[in-house]
Amino acid sequence: MKKILLMGNPNVGKSAVFSRLTGARVISSNYPGTTVEFTEGTMDVQGEKMTLIDVPGTYDLGSFSQAEEISVNMLKNGDVIINVIDAVNLERSLGLTLRLLERDTPTLVALNMWDDAAHKGITIDIEKLEAILGVPVVPTVAISGEGIKKLTTRINEAGSPRMQKLTEEERWLEIGRILSEVQSLEHRHRTVLEALGDASVKPLTGTPIALLVLVIAFLVVRLVGEGLINLVFEPLFATLWKPVVMRLGSMLEPGSLLYSTLIGKLIGGEIDFVQSFGLLTTGLFVPIGMVLPYVLSFYAVLGFLEDFGYLPRLAVLLDTMMHRMGLHGWAIIPSLLGLGCNVPGVLATRILESRRERFIAATIISIGVPCASLQAMIWGLLGERGVGYVIIVYAALFLSWAGIGRLLNSVLKGWSPELIMEIPPYRMPSLRALGKKLWMRMVSFIKEAVPIVLLGVLIINAFYFLGIFNVIADWAAPVTTKLLGLPKESIVALAVGFLRKDVAVGMLGAMNLTAGQLTVAVTVLAMFFPCVATFVVLWKELGWADLTRSVLIMILSSLSVGAMLNMIL
Repeated sequence: MKKILLMGNPNVGKSAVFSRLTGARVISSNYPGTTVEFTEGTMDVQGEKMTLIDVPGTYDLGSFSQAEEISVNMLKNGDVIINVIDAVNLERSLGLTLRLLERDTPTLVALNMWDDAAHKGITIDIEKLEAILGVPVVPTVAISGEGIKKLTTRINEAGSPRMQKLTEEERWLEIGRILSEVQSLEHRHRTVLEALGDASVKPLTGTPIALLVLVIAFLVVRLVGEGLINLVFEPLFATLWKPVVMRLGSMLEPGSLLYSTLIGKLIGGEIDFVQSFGLLTTGLFVPIGMVLPYVLSFYAVLGFLEDFGYLPRLAVLLDTMMHRMGLHGWAIIPSLLGLGCNVPGVLATRILESRRERFIAATIISIGVPCASLQAMIWGLLGERGVGYVIIVYAALFLSWAGIGRLLNSVLKGWSPELIMEIPPYRMPSLRALGKKLWMRMVSFIKEAVPIVLLGVLIINAFYFLGIFNVIADWAAPVTTKLLGLPKESIVALAVGFLRKDVAVGMLGAMNLTAGQLTVAVTVLAMFFPCVATFVVLWKELGWADLTRSVLIMILSSLSVGAMLNMIL
């Protein structure tokens, strides 16, 4: 099967083109030996099935970064290249195009964001550009699908002109010559979205916009998540799954090891999907019935903000604050990703330039950024005691995130580079692209969360059966009772948090804690130790030495914050 490589600079709409060409059946993988992700799918070209690979975005082929190195390696196995370039920023995009045309791989150009160029008064002579480059050039608008069909019909016309290799200076002179022949500009007035985009990066107007966006985002996540739980998932579990579990339970001996493992314990003579802690009760209800709705709503909001173009502007707006933490503005993106899941949040720290920055960012994400599943349990259990307690948890985590970042910046030697990044224009996202991205993230969450929760519930039952938790509780009693003001049994939940924090919070909810105790316990659990998946990623990203330092910081900070909250509450 032929391999088509989709290549281009970051923020040229490459992912939207990929989505249009492949549909929903795609696979996301890490390039061997790295954590750099690429996406692969299949497409139909005049009746022939071909593999389409979305190569990581790159500005050059000089192997100056890991993404560029991977792009060069992928080029060795590609049969055709579709070079996606930004019609609005033709000068910037042509640098990579000329480098690709120096090779002998058949290439064609997708001149994307054609509509934006027209709106900005930019006119490009397609026929002249084709003649100069020697390959097909197809104007496209990936968001709406315009030009995508024509792009597929011209793949077999892809050319390999094998241009003469140029020096860097000669390449820029050639780009200038091409622009003078094919591009013309005319004056036009700014649109509302352009004015809003400018306002989003200025502190005076950008700060209230950012606060408004974050408040709306959290309200949407909470309202949609709670609505799905109350109106869809809880009724489905109660009416469809509970009778099946009860029927199975009637066939087993109550109190037996198999009954306890599959069904769990009865609460008031009834099955409680949160507190029973059986594989078929808590093991399925927590990830699917309680957590999935919040994760779904969170990633829907995040996907919209990504495709709308707001996140880069938030990075610019917060650049000064992030520099005080030893980072630059783009480091806010890993933290936002961490609100969905800490694993992609930590992986995203690879966009930061130095090891020092990556250590600070990964550590504060693990301490102060609760994942969506943990937030779901916080709202679900602690929210019942009053919104004020939820606010205390979030305030403690935010202050820890910012405070520990500033402390590490003052202690660790090094410097923070300036923020250099591309800011795409605001544009309304494609519902098709949003839906596809959301579907992929949900499938990934279910594949990861359900097995880990089931394993966690199984281990919890085994530890209870063997009496291991009693030993752990007795050993750690001085810390949990005197320092944190919690019953010694709560150490069991903290230990389980290493497997899955949402399950651990569910255990806390079954302990009849006061609102203050639950607030302390949830805050300590969020900061105390990363879940096993995040722990593995931290180890791969930081190495054992830095991982050990990071974990010690987590333990000390969580116990310190927990002790302070205990004194206050």
